[in-house]
Amino acid sequence: MEASQLRRHFVAVMAKHLPPSSSTLRLLDLDGMSGALLAQSREDLRIYHIPASELAARGLAPADFDAVLAYDLDLSEPLLISCLSALREGGRLIALQPRGAVSESHWRLLQDQGYVRMLIEPALDELGVLIRGEKPHAATDTMTRIQSVARADGDALDLAQFSGRYIHLLIQQHPNKPVWKLAPGEKFTWQAAAIRRDSTPVLLGFSSLPKAVGFMQPAVLAGFISDINKVGKFRREQARALEWGIALNPTLDSVRGQSLSFIDVDPALAEAPDE
Repeated sequence: MEASQLRRHFVAVMAKHLPPSSSTLRLLDLDGMSGALLAQSREDLRIYHIPASELAARGLAPADFDAVLAYDLDLSEPLLISCLSALREGGRLIALQPRGAVSESHWRLLQDQGYVRMLIEPALDELGVLIRGEKPHAATDTMTRIQSVARADGDALDLAQFSGRYIHLLIQQHPNKPVWKLAPGEKFTWQAAAIRRDSTPVLLGFSSLPKAVGFMQPAVLAGFISDINKVGKFRREQARALEWGIALNPTLDSVRGQSLSFIDVDPALAEAPDE
């Protein structure tokens, strides 16, 4: 396999480990090519390139990036420290070494520099090493962490200008039980939360899972919404093709006092959930 083709395969592996949080991901590309390759298949990326040798000297604003990409680079302690500073809480370092084998030393190197949720695994058919670590959250409270990530996306976004890959809908699933408990021939039905504007249903849509959960917490406490047992993830094009409009990233104040209803949607149109 040619080197350029092999690199494309390796970068595709890195793409699978991008964080699922924001609608538009801010990526710091340290090797100068991974970001450009990813951009050929992903339009929801905002990519910045800074050579690894210059990262420490740039003085980046802390917590600025969702992910840092490092292909075939020496993961020195100074570089790992600079990457950790550049990442937002929960942001990911995604590195790939095209040579070598999985070793405990990779795990210890990340741990010693303060990374959490490390993943070290063969990259491609036992070839190369995928190295992933996250910046820890300062807050221990789950909802505080969710709200922090949710703020990465704005409120009341223009659906026509939205470039994220997915739209998340608030779902009532019936019956509310795991798939393995379904009786033979029994199927799920989904109803998505919507408000009515001039008697027309408008679905409540969100640019990310944290954004959806961040809306639900105050909405449930305020008694505006209840009995949501699932968040359905739909590709942007699929969601736009639904026959109803979508209010993207509404706030509780923007829907307070409006009539809430539930609209039948086909669960088969949804994507698999994020990790």
